[in-house]
Amino acid sequence: MMRRELQTMNNRRTLNRKGVTLIEFLVVLVIFGVVVAGIYRVFIAQTKAYTIQDQVVETQQNVRGGMEILLRDLRMAGFNGDNTPYTPSITPGANSIDIYYFHNGNMRKTTYSVNGGTLMRNQVPPEIPPAEAGGDPILTNVNALNFSYGIDTNENGTVASWVQAGSVGTSKIIAVQVTLAASPTSTNPDLKSVSPRTLQSTVALRNLCLR
Repeated sequence: MMRRELQTMNNRRTLNRKGVTLIEFLVVLVIFGVVVAGIYRVFIAQTKAYTIQDQVVETQQNVRGGMEILLRDLRMAGFNGDNTPYTPSITPGANSIDIYYFHNGNMRKTTYSVNGGTLMRNQVPPEIPPAEAGGDPILTNVNALNFSYGIDTNENGTVASWVQAGSVGTSKIIAVQVTLAASPTSTNPDLKSVSPRTLQSTVALRNLCLR
C-alpha cells in the first residue's frame, strides 16, 4: 500500500515537470496575437492622425502666410508719396484684384489671381524679377479666393455697405474683405477627407480713407 502511494506521488511530480500542454500554448498564442493586433491598430490610427494634423497645420500656416503678403500689398493701395497725379488705386474683381501705388516715381500694379489652383502675385514693373512668366506663386492647392468691398457712399470715411465687385460702380472703396481657402497636399489617401483651411481677413485702405 505504501509503495503504491509513493509511486502515485512520483507520477504526479513527473507530470508537473512536463510544462504546458499544446492546447495551453495555442491559447497563449491566440491571446498574444489579439493583443499585438490591437496595439498595431492603435499605432496605425495614431500615425494617420499625426500625419493629417501635421498637414493641416502646415496648410494653415501657408494660408496665413499667403494672406499676409496679400494684405501687405492692399495696405499700399493708393500710396502716393511722390505726389504724382493720381490714377485708380484698385480694380476690383470677384476672384482677382489689381492694386496700384507709386514708388520711387513709378506706378506699380500688383495683381492677385488664382491660376491652376495656385495663388499668383504679378507686379509691373517688378521690384524683383518674378520666378515665373505669370508672376510669383504664393500659395498652392487654392480652393477659393474671394473679395468683398466696403464702400463709402456718404463720404464720411466709414463703410456704408459691403458689396461684390459688380456692385461697386463709382463708389469709393475704403476696405476690402479677403477670403482665402486652400487644401493640404494630397500625398496621403487619408487627407482626402480633410476640408480646406479657410482664412478671412478685412483690411482698411488707409491711403484711401484719408483722401
